[in-house]
Amino acid sequence: MHKRMTIEYKTDSIEFSRRTVLAGAFASGFAAVLPATPAFAASPIRAFKPSGSDSMGHKAYDAILKRHVKPDNAGYNRIDYKALKGSAHGALKAYLGDLQAATPSQFSRTAAHAYWINLYNAATLDVVLDHYPVSSIKKISLGGGGLFGSGPWSREFLKVEGRALSLDDVEHRIVRPLFRDPLSHYALNCASYSCPNLATTAFTDANLKALMAENAVKYVNHKRGVNVTRGSITASKIYSWYAGDFGGRSKLKSHWNQFAEPDLSGAIKSARIGRFRYDWSLNDV
Repeated sequence: MHKRMTIEYKTDSIEFSRRTVLAGAFASGFAAVLPATPAFAASPIRAFKPSGSDSMGHKAYDAILKRHVKPDNAGYNRIDYKALKGSAHGALKAYLGDLQAATPSQFSRTAAHAYWINLYNAATLDVVLDHYPVSSIKKISLGGGGLFGSGPWSREFLKVEGRALSLDDVEHRIVRPLFRDPLSHYALNCASYSCPNLATTAFTDANLKALMAENAVKYVNHKRGVNVTRGSITASKIYSWYAGDFGGRSKLKSHWNQFAEPDLSGAIKSARIGRFRYDWSLNDV
């Protein structure tokens, strides 16, 4: 197992980083109710707003996930990158080619939502495999780290409907503003320990809502998501970076309790929010 790279801060401290500045903009822009246009440096790509009824299959990707995503007994999914690189990297690249040849603007809303999640996750896997072995995705430099300061997120290496896209574009200019569903955060995986699980099943128009909710339950009830100790909550930095997506900081406890098991739910209700943490270690086996 790789050495963990844990980042944390207390709620009364300040992080002077581009990530924090933009996260604050998100929070103010998403206060209470998700608006049509999030407060973000780049505008939503409205050309990708789904307007049809088409969909596409994801069986090839589903087979890759079922074989190489390894759940443990605590509800955490790791990826066998070594085996995936050796036996299915070519199949993954072929699937990414199929995704980029599609026309998601003509998909139904649910099919398009699933499509963009799968594209983000499959492309993230591909980037890691291209540079594997690596201890953290943040060590992969493709000419700009985007919101995270380092990593592959701002590099435009995807092309859909003739438009060059980065991983940041997919998440922040398409998935978040066009679908406006906070459960999307539980579906997108950034190849790091503190990310919500990479599901063992590809997202589809048929399973989207149920699979996002399943991932939410597993994340909230895992210590990397929400952990209560001596009356203080330590939560994932996803909830501070994107607090507004969940209704604002004052609504976080209510959001968590939608998915928390009874013991955790009771502990959350009486606890205070203390700090947020994030571990960027690769989610390798």
